[in-house]
Parts: sequence; structure tokens; C-alpha cells
Amino acid sequence: MSELLITRLHELTIVIYAASVLLYFIDFLNSDRKANKTAFWLLAFVWVLQTFFLVYYVVETGRFPVLSLFEGLYFYTWVLITLSLVINGLLKVDFIVFFTNIIGFITMAIHTFAPGYFSSDVMSERLVSELLLIHITMAILSYGAFSLSFVSSFLYLVQYNSLKRKKWGKRLWRISDLSKLEKISYYLNAIGVPLLLLGLILGLRWAWIKVPGMEWYDLKIIGSFVVLTFYSIYLYLYVARGLYGKNLALWNAASFLIVLINFFLFGKLSSFHFWYT
Repeated sequence: MSELLITRLHELTIVIYAASVLLYFIDFLNSDRKANKTAFWLLAFVWVLQTFFLVYYVVETGRFPVLSLFEGLYFYTWVLITLSLVINGLLKVDFIVFFTNIIGFITMAIHTFAPGYFSSDVMSERLVSELLLIHITMAILSYGAFSLSFVSSFLYLVQYNSLKRKKWGKRLWRISDLSKLEKISYYLNAIGVPLLLLGLILGLRWAWIKVPGMEWYDLKIIGSFVVLTFYSIYLYLYVARGLYGKNLALWNAASFLIVLINFFLFGKLSSFHFWYT
């Protein structure tokens, strides 16, 4: 398949993705169920196209595409779309798909229109190993779970403030009840924490073997363990201390902010993750 055709298909994908997010926004403002349904099917089509590109890349290169920031952003977007579609299909929680895919669309736009220097094929090929692939894949999956957990907490805070101010309306009833949103956040974090922990263990093991003389006080390593600590504290507060409500949702939102700082800022400042920037 020609490079030009692949580029055009990528551009078509982001146009369809933009249309889906726009229709979800119309539904958010006007409670338009027809717009919601159309947006859902457009998003499903985006998922099909992204899955095709992932499979095509694996076949063409013989490896899973997660070995650079450029590739990681694409896989992260695919994870967000997949999880949001699954949650929407199983739990029927309105607006989670919309807010999740605002994050996904921004990430997809960065990936599509980023300059070519984000890719580091020569270094990536030299550092390929199954251990590294599993480490990066598990880390991105955990970040996807944390992203949807953040969206649930954000909706929780919106619902909480609306109820406190006694602002009633169709939008309020469609957000879902506070208890359900809180449980969704908890279950997603309960999935994300062990994924991140295992990913870090595998990553450190790989680094011990492949990167002699590595600086263990690297910002990316420290940041990843800070993320793990914050989300572990969240689970502890929820399970052991029985903490619920607004304060826990704010803690979850703060934890996701650290995820973003670790992924985008610390990744750039890291000497350990030099192939991933």
C-alpha cells in the first residue's frame, strides 16, 4: 500500500473522528439522541480504521508499534476509543465517551500532524525486544484505564456540583448517578495499578539487561513510581479507609495530572527513555 494512500487514510480518520466528537458535543448541549447515535457509529468506524492501521503496521514492520512517542500516542488513542466503546456498550453511561474522546482526539491530532522527528526508527529497531514491547504496552494500557477513570471522576464532580447547587435538567439525569461514576473510577484504577506495576517491573528488568550504567534516579522512572504511588493511595483510601465522594474524585483528578506530566514532560527530560522521545 502506497505511503500517500496511508497518509490520506490517516487524514480521513481524523476528519471522521472530529465529526464524531462534534456530534457528541451537540448531544451534550441539546440532548440530541440522534446525534449521539450517529456519533457512536462514526467512532466505531474510526476504531475499525485504527485497528486496520495497527494490524497493517505490525505486518509491515514485524513488531508492535509502541517503540517511540509517535507510535505510543497512536496506540494510546486506540486504547481510549476501545475502552470508551466497551464501557458505553456495557454500562450505558452517557458523556463518558464524549469526554474520553476529547482526550483521544487531541492525542490523535498530535500524532497525525506531528513532525517526522518524533520517530526514531533506527534506535527503536536496535532496542527491540519482547520484554520492552510488553513493558510499553502494559504501561500504555494502564494510562488508558487512568484516563477513563479521570473522565468518570470529572463527571462525578460536575454532577456533584450540579446537585449541590440544585441545578436540574436533562443533562444532569444523563450523566448517571454519583455512586455508579465512583465505582467506574475505582474499577478502572484497580485494573490500571497492577498493569502499571507489572509494566514497571518488566521495564526495569529489561533496562538492567540492555542498558548497563543506567541512571536509576532518572526523572521518567521516578515519575512512573510517583504515579503508581498516587493511584495506590487512591485504592487504599477507597478500600481500607472507606473514603468516598468529592475528595476522592479530586485525588483521582490530581493523580491523572501527574500521569500527563510524567508522560509528556518527564519523557522529554529523561536520559533513560532516550529512544521514546
